[in-house]
Amino acid sequence: MKIYEGGRGLAGAEVTVDGMPLDPRFEVRTFSPMGYEWTYEGDGPRQLALALLCDHIGDPQQALALTEDFMRAVVAELDNAWVLTSEDIEAGIAQGSA
Repeated sequence: MKIYEGGRGLAGAEVTVDGMPLDPRFEVRTFSPMGYEWTYEGDGPRQLALALLCDHIGDPQQALALTEDFMRAVVAELDNAWVLTSEDIEAGIAQGSA
């Protein structure tokens, strides 16, 4: 099970997966060239949703198709500092598609 963590530091928003930086997946789609954000609906949260889904699912096209709903259901609701597990992401996918 993977563990995803996000927080804000001097360098801005930082997100890791199992302690390593999470790839923003700009090659799939660039919603926000500035990178990740969360706690609201917008381009930065869309980028985070895409990155989380790409890493979790492993299929960029499926991740892209789920990005908007996942951003609204999960990413927009995250606190300033957060932790998500693979199980949380699966639950968020289910919630977003309900």
